[in-house]
Amino acid sequence: MDLFEVTLSIHIGLGMICLLSGMVSMLAAKKKGQHSKWGEVYHASYAALAATAIMLAIWKWNEIAYLFYIAVFSYGLAIYGYAARKRKWKNWLQHHIRGMLGSYIGAVTALLVNVGDSIPLLNKLPALSYWFLPTIIGSPLIYIVARRYRKKASVSKKISY
Repeated sequence: MDLFEVTLSIHIGLGMICLLSGMVSMLAAKKKGQHSKWGEVYHASYAALAATAIMLAIWKWNEIAYLFYIAVFSYGLAIYGYAARKRKWKNWLQHHIRGMLGSYIGAVTALLVNVGDSIPLLNKLPALSYWFLPTIIGSPLIYIVARRYRKKASVSKKISY
């Protein structure tokens, strides 16, 4: 096994940890405890996953340059969602939801682009659909979840023109 294959194996393991911990975090009660614990695992594994993705992409740029762009963009969303919570931004929960779920869509996209052809039923779809399917399904879900957790306005003002 050469160094590229070792790095790829580590990357695949990190991807599995990232996807599983992200799902557990999404399904856990949204209080300090399980959600936070699994969210930290998700973020740490995503950081390492992005680092290995960038290394792999640079290594074989002509074949897998796309991996670099997915890693930078999707981990950027993870940082955005993570920072919103840690820095307590105004409306931090909305930013947190969008960033973390957006980054999860990025991870699922990367997975499908690489192994979608070997997944029954999905392998019937054109390969290009692997790039868009996670976003098409995930974006409305982000909207629904963000709306669910949106703070209700305490006073509603009626504006007349």
